[in-house]
Amino acid sequence: MIPQASTYAASIDNVILLIAVLVGFWFIAAEGMFFWLIWRFRAKEGVKSEYLEGHEPHVKKWITWPHSLVLVCDVFIIIGAVQVWYNVKQRLPDDADATIRIIGQQWAWTFQHPGADNDLDTADDIFTVDDLHVEVDRTYIFQLQSRDVLHSFSVPVFRIKQDAIPGRSIMGWFEPTQTGEYDVQCVEICGIGHGVMAARIHIEDAQQHADWIRSASTGTAQ
Repeated sequence: MIPQASTYAASIDNVILLIAVLVGFWFIAAEGMFFWLIWRFRAKEGVKSEYLEGHEPHVKKWITWPHSLVLVCDVFIIIGAVQVWYNVKQRLPDDADATIRIIGQQWAWTFQHPGADNDLDTADDIFTVDDLHVEVDRTYIFQLQSRDVLHSFSVPVFRIKQDAIPGRSIMGWFEPTQTGEYDVQCVEICGIGHGVMAARIHIEDAQQHADWIRSASTGTAQ
C-alpha cells in the first residue's frame, strides 16, 4: 500500500493484482469443491464405498474442465506480465533526459549525478553517498554497478528491483511522478552490514533540483 511514484509502478501493481485475483478465485473454488466432496461422499450407514481409478469420464471432467480454464487464466497473466516486463526491463527510452550511475559496495550506495552540463563523466559530475537526487517528471537511465559482491538496487515507490553484479554495468530506467523523499534499499543479502545498507531518493521539482545542483557544485549542499 505504499505510494506509486513512477510511470510504471501502477502497471506492476496491476499485474500483481491480476495474479492475486485469479489465484484467489481458484483457491476458493478448489477448497470449496474439496470440502463439498468430503461432505457429499462422507461415510453413510448402509452405503458401500466405491473405488474409482480416475479414468472414468464422469470423474475426469472434474479435472479436465477446471484445468483448461486455469490455462486460459494463465494466458491472461502471461500476456500482461510480458508487456510490463518488456516496458520496464527490455527497452530503454530514446528520449531520456539524463543518465546517472549507481554503485553498490559493502555497505553503501554511491550515486554519480550529471552536473549543470547534464552529461555524465565530465568535470562537474556530483558524487553522493546514500542520497540520490532526481527531478520529477524527467526520464532517467541508470548504470548499475557493484564494487564487490552482489547487491540489489530497490526503490519500493518505483516498484523497481535490479541486481547489481560485479564486473557488469546493467542499464535500466525510471521516471519519477511525484516529489518527496523515499527509501532506497539493498534487497540482496550482501554481508554482515546488509541491514544498514539503506539510502534515500530525493525527488525534487525543477527549481529545487536546479538549486541542489548549484549548491552541490559549489560545495554548499546540505
